[in-house]
Amino acid sequence: MLLTITTTARPATDLGHLLHKHPDKAQSFEQSFGTAHVFYPEATEERCTAALLLETDPQALLRTRTSVSTPDFALAQYVNDRPYASSSLFTVALGKVLRTAIRGVSRSRPELAGTPIPLVLHLPAVPCRPGPEKARALFEPLGWTVRAEPVPLDPGLPGWGDSHHLSLTLTGTLRLSEALSHLYVLLPAMEGGSKHYWVDSTEIDKLLRAGGAPVDGVEDGTGAGAGWLVGHPERGWIARRYLARRDRYVRTAMARLAEADDRSAEPETEAEEAEAVGAVPRDPAVEEREPSLAEQRAGAVLAVLEAERATSVIDLGCGGGRLLERLAGVRALDRITGVDVHAGSLEAAHRRLCKGCHPDGGGRHRSLFTDHDARPGDRSARRPRPELLLGSVVYRDRRFHGHDAAVLMEVVEHLDPSRLPAMENVVFGDAAPRVVVVTTPNVEYNRHYEGLAEGAFRHADHRFEWTRAEFAAWADRVAAEHGYTVRRLPVGPEHPETGAPTQMGVFTK
Repeated sequence: MLLTITTTARPATDLGHLLHKHPDKAQSFEQSFGTAHVFYPEATEERCTAALLLETDPQALLRTRTSVSTPDFALAQYVNDRPYASSSLFTVALGKVLRTAIRGVSRSRPELAGTPIPLVLHLPAVPCRPGPEKARALFEPLGWTVRAEPVPLDPGLPGWGDSHHLSLTLTGTLRLSEALSHLYVLLPAMEGGSKHYWVDSTEIDKLLRAGGAPVDGVEDGTGAGAGWLVGHPERGWIARRYLARRDRYVRTAMARLAEADDRSAEPETEAEEAEAVGAVPRDPAVEEREPSLAEQRAGAVLAVLEAERATSVIDLGCGGGRLLERLAGVRALDRITGVDVHAGSLEAAHRRLCKGCHPDGGGRHRSLFTDHDARPGDRSARRPRPELLLGSVVYRDRRFHGHDAAVLMEVVEHLDPSRLPAMENVVFGDAAPRVVVVTTPNVEYNRHYEGLAEGAFRHADHRFEWTRAEFAAWADRVAAEHGYTVRRLPVGPEHPETGAPTQMGVFTK
């Protein structure tokens, strides 16, 4: 398997400083399954290309097997599928030979290691059974221009059709460490998750670390990419195939990614609010950044619940539990419930609530449904127990009944428009709490985010975003149909022309 890395950033030969491989030398690195070679087909000030070539050795693969002498299978030594896990073999070699480059470390050019440079990555033959469209879906969200062409089974016999391999060329301006981390994760996923070694739980940390996600609560600071996997629209597909479809490992990885996504989805500043789309506020009317919009949203919801004297609350679409954590500190509430359709989000919420209830780390919880105390042994400061439920707002559920108030904070825009009537019937018709609080983005305000294309949404998972008039029409209709009155409130700094970034509807019976 062959990879070439080309740059035209002048002086282009500085690529050698990033890869820690001198352009004037051809080097070989022995692996347990063959030999990896690094060499430079061209190296000038204007253009430099480095190549990583992996040659697998069938005898080396045979020597690493422990079952070749099994008496009940005399032909075992001749049957070995590991050469066909070429992407797995290649990424292991990539991780070993270019380890420092993937970490984004360069002692001789530290500033260059953190600088995006023009890159062209080319793999003449890479396994990708799903085909060219999936390759584009994997790499284009990361900033690459993708050329993916099927490799024919035999160019001389066109009637045989195409193989499951692609000629893949990626063009973009990225940090080299980011580019290599993308290959390290996505090449095995494209092949289908076939690994030439036993997959265990350590693969989860390898996936998260290469994807820029926190490992053991520590953000990756190696330059591998600032959480690129966390916000990737195909992260579930990637995780499942990278982890060889081991469901237990996939669930753990998705829970940890969801926890990281919850942090990034509720950022500290409005500039980070639009990070997923590369946008930043630019209008003078939105220069005020403290507190963050996420904090203002949560604060506005809490203020409404206090004003309405709510005694029990169900947070529908609770995500990683940011709002639940704050609700757990409200003494007026005697019942708190969080609902989400993703088990990983509930696991993240559980960890957040446990941490919040036991700030000194001394508390232990047997399950998602264990009582929460302010501190171990402090019975006088007992908090209401937040109950976490796996469920959906588009299906009737008796567990949703009996709450004084319901909150859908930044939830409705994640539903397909065709599913909104089902949500309305479940929340306003069947559960029918006395108070319902809904917040959703104001699409008119999006013009204040620099870099956000016209017509684009703030988050890749949004199915729609309403104007103020559209939200008002929806809210008035729902209130009239289900016996509520509604008032609409702005959340965040208001612009005289476009209004506030978030719009809130407070429905009361």
